[in-house]
Amino acid sequence: MYLSKILGAVLILLCILFLGLQYQTLEYEASGVRALGLIVLLCLYLFNGNNRHPLFLLFLLFFTFAEVINYMTYPFEFPPLDDIDYMYYVSNVISILAYTFLILRILSGINIYKAIAKFPIQSILLVVLSVFVVYLVTDTTGADLDFYEYTLEFTYNTVVIILMSLSLLYYMLKEDLKSMNLLIGSICILFYEILQLAYYYIEKSEVLNLFCSLFFVTAFYFYYLQSRLKHVEIVEYSDKSQRLDL
Repeated sequence: MYLSKILGAVLILLCILFLGLQYQTLEYEASGVRALGLIVLLCLYLFNGNNRHPLFLLFLLFFTFAEVINYMTYPFEFPPLDDIDYMYYVSNVISILAYTFLILRILSGINIYKAIAKFPIQSILLVVLSVFVVYLVTDTTGADLDFYEYTLEFTYNTVVIILMSLSLLYYMLKEDLKSMNLLIGSICILFYEILQLAYYYIEKSEVLNLFCSLFFVTAFYFYYLQSRLKHVEIVEYSDKSQRLDL
């Protein structure tokens, strides 16, 4: 209990420090604080989680690993091998795997066919919107990327939009606090990724960077909140309904 409180307090201080460093555009220092914050969050989840799920744990592990790699390689200019920046690919592939584990976590809690059958129109609209957003976001940076980088960014953006879409479908099915926190976290992740692309490829604005960081911190805050909750199901009887913790 005391260890969890200490880790929670340390995490809050790291979040404040991270946002301050990002606003000052101290990218290297902010990268280190972000990696350290994710390590603390991972420890907090391990020590304080009564509802630990292996897929969510893998999500935290892989995302933390990607951030540690980003920090460790940030100050170094690795000579490209065959004109390919392999660390760029390694870091992004690990992040894609992290989001994939979170997607699998969502899919493990719902019957996707039942969800589509229950919300057919909403599902079609989500697919159309997802395709539009992926192409729009990726084409924004297309002029600055070669074929392989474009393919990686397209895959990355596709995984993120799938995560957000499934989180919305998940919430429509569950309609409880846990699924709502998951949805808010996924929406924040989507905005974080979009603003991050805008910051690196369109305009390096301190305000844009700050909002990007705020969405990142908010996303993991809500992800952690949902990890501590159980689902609540409405069980209907002939004369009343009762909510049960699952």
